[in-house]
Amino acid sequence: MTSTPRIVDLATWQAARDELLAREKAHTREGDAIAAARRRLPMVEFDGTVEVVGPDGPVPFLSLFEGRDELVVYKHMWYDDTPHQGQCEGCTTTAWHLKDAVYLNARGVSFAIVTTGRWAEVAAFVEFMGYTQPWYSVRGVEGPAGGPMGFLTCYLRDGDRTFLTYSTTGRGNERVNGSMGLLDLTPYGRGESWEDNPKGWPEGGGACWTWRSDADGNATWGPTSRPVPQWTRPGATPVETLGRRGRHH
Repeated sequence: MTSTPRIVDLATWQAARDELLAREKAHTREGDAIAAARRRLPMVEFDGTVEVVGPDGPVPFLSLFEGRDELVVYKHMWYDDTPHQGQCEGCTTTAWHLKDAVYLNARGVSFAIVTTGRWAEVAAFVEFMGYTQPWYSVRGVEGPAGGPMGFLTCYLRDGDRTFLTYSTTGRGNERVNGSMGLLDLTPYGRGESWEDNPKGWPEGGGACWTWRSDADGNATWGPTSRPVPQWTRPGATPVETLGRRGRHH
């Protein structure tokens, strides 16, 4: 039988909750202090006229700002010559949680996704996923406008001058994944083996083990899996192979 949290009366629960709340508030204040330090980072100027490719063809990177002064970009990994189900599950998880930038736009911040794929392949993937946020190909683009993928990156515009201000990857990308945040609030957490759990808790899987599943919803990274959100898309039929024939760029 799977273990559960111990049962107590409300007053005992409230005392334990208040003790944890003190730690949570300290964590929040430290996060605020880190954000303050982040706002004081220096920045790097780069050529905003470098061309990227979108639905209207080549455009200058500067156009991603859409006239606003700030821009957040997610750099989505890409596998060339690969069916939709073979694309990066981690990047799919991130992009799926960034389907609307209305609140960013209200604060004068634009949002876009860039990737190194050929535009024809990227456009087909975007249509299949049903994404409405702006996507662009930065294939062959060097420096802050392109570079390594799998990053959340922030930029600032001063007229026609463009600057790199911040970038993060790995677990730094989790801040946009609301599902992970909610799972962290539940008794059994993410169900991953690295978590520090009480004795008797459900055995966890590997990190990110739920990001791919088969047609029956079973978490698997096998040849019949897809990134989980893809199963909600029209035409997402069961697959026989990931079709990952090349290395990502």
